[in-house]
Amino acid sequence: MSTTAPAPTPSPTDPPRTGGDLVVESLAALGADTVFGLPGQHALGVFDALRRSALRYVGLRVENNAGFAADAYARATHGVAPLLVSTGPGALMTLPALQEAAAASAAVLAIGSQVPLAGIGGGRHGYLHELTDQSAAFRDVVKSVHTVRTASQIPSAVAAAWESALSAPHGPVWLEIPQDVLLAPVDVPPVAGLAVTPRVPAPRPELIRAAAGRLTAARRPVILAGGGVVRAGAEAELLALAERLRAPVATTFGGKGAFPWEHPLSLRSWLEDRHTTDFLEDADTLLVVGSGLGELSSNYHTFRPRGRVVQIEADLGKLESNHAALGIHADARQALAALVEETAGAAAGAEAVVPPAPGAAGSPEAAVAGVLARVRDRLAAQDLGLEQQVLAAVREALPEEAVSCWDMTILAYWAWSAFDPRRTNALHSAQGAGGLGYGFPAALGVAVADPERPVLAVSGDGGAMYSIAELATARQYGLPVTWLIVDDGGYGILREYMTDAFGEATGTELSRPDFVALAESFGVPAVRTDPGRLGADLAAALAAPGPSVVVLPARLRMFAPTHLPA
Repeated sequence: MSTTAPAPTPSPTDPPRTGGDLVVESLAALGADTVFGLPGQHALGVFDALRRSALRYVGLRVENNAGFAADAYARATHGVAPLLVSTGPGALMTLPALQEAAAASAAVLAIGSQVPLAGIGGGRHGYLHELTDQSAAFRDVVKSVHTVRTASQIPSAVAAAWESALSAPHGPVWLEIPQDVLLAPVDVPPVAGLAVTPRVPAPRPELIRAAAGRLTAARRPVILAGGGVVRAGAEAELLALAERLRAPVATTFGGKGAFPWEHPLSLRSWLEDRHTTDFLEDADTLLVVGSGLGELSSNYHTFRPRGRVVQIEADLGKLESNHAALGIHADARQALAALVEETAGAAAGAEAVVPPAPGAAGSPEAAVAGVLARVRDRLAAQDLGLEQQVLAAVREALPEEAVSCWDMTILAYWAWSAFDPRRTNALHSAQGAGGLGYGFPAALGVAVADPERPVLAVSGDGGAMYSIAELATARQYGLPVTWLIVDDGGYGILREYMTDAFGEATGTELSRPDFVALAESFGVPAVRTDPGRLGADLAAALAAPGPSVVVLPARLRMFAPTHLPA
């Protein structure tokens, strides 16, 4: 049984507390120490309360970028990232970031203001930033929407939103509070304690027994590990199960780092490769953990399993959403731990299969080595030396403890398949919703979570222009983020898609600034590099304190797709 210390008694000389104070007190009571955001007229009550609180405020220059920073902070900490914004345009500017947070299951608690109470209800009163139904704009994007109409509702509403964000699957939530409620004086004690109990689905025992029986009896068991493994912190359980079953493991792009890259059973992340797709299809029992087998994880829905599928998924909506399976609605860590225990007994049964010794012909390890060799041969036939050189230089320059954040750019698409993050939760990208501009503000969010660790952001020149204003944020807070901008003169991946599909590209070529001079105008050190010097220049930038920019003029190409008809 826990007890909560009594709230301090306000002094008669203290400034009057307001609804805004209830917001920041509630966040602090739930464990928040950092909030992201951008102030606006209707939200000034909560921003004034921040001044009187112990919460750290990190202000960005564009609301969408503040949302991306909060998203990455939530991913890095496995916790809730509060995001404070204003009404109307400020609120709506967060929608692309909240869509990415929803796709990546990042627990962002977005708190927006509203017009005064008298203007709510749809009657066109003409208030600044007025919308007929602001919450409606968020309902198709976030997990849950919460509204406040009186100050006394604030602590409970904040707690409910926090609980929703952390319940499986994690995700963004929206809470809105009218301007006059935030500004109104309150005569209640400071919020001293709030309790939440996020819901985490536990696996049903009969499903675990059935799954264990299928896996131990399988001759070709294979595991596909998704982002749910990383979010649940289930890496150790995944490794234990894979080694017990001698089952090869592929990771989705969101699940990178869930399984050791160099392990003899690691198929790595080549999910856009037909050799990997064929291998997954050939499994007589495929265990899918923490993935819905969506577009990217299924090689653009060309994956057709021939064996039985067992799926563990905390997001009920993703369970069997693409393929029939023995569906287990459960947290990945709990379910994998239960499978490790259950397979220990099942492996002693008469139907358990013992594969050949590691390295022997027909062994799982030999099969993995064969798949990876075929992947290498396919790439070697495509004259992609520059792309592999650049990616290798980035990997060599990046310290072991570093985190990388990738925008939607060709080098990032390579990284999804070919980059070894070397540890879990160390690579973040916008591959969930796929919006431009994620890389740099996300890296700022990761740096806020752990300012002692270097962070790399990777963008193309087109994506960089979405977040160039955040160089001021990086400089203001002295955040240790190195930004690699690959400048190819346009939207490179769209150029490739359109040229392949239509013979020529439209709307992809861009005028752009001198990124080195632009960064330096913000007081951020910058250097222009080339593929031969990239590794050394990146390493030097990452080792230096504070933010930096490295610009690589290069026109990279994608490897050939394997999901299109020949």
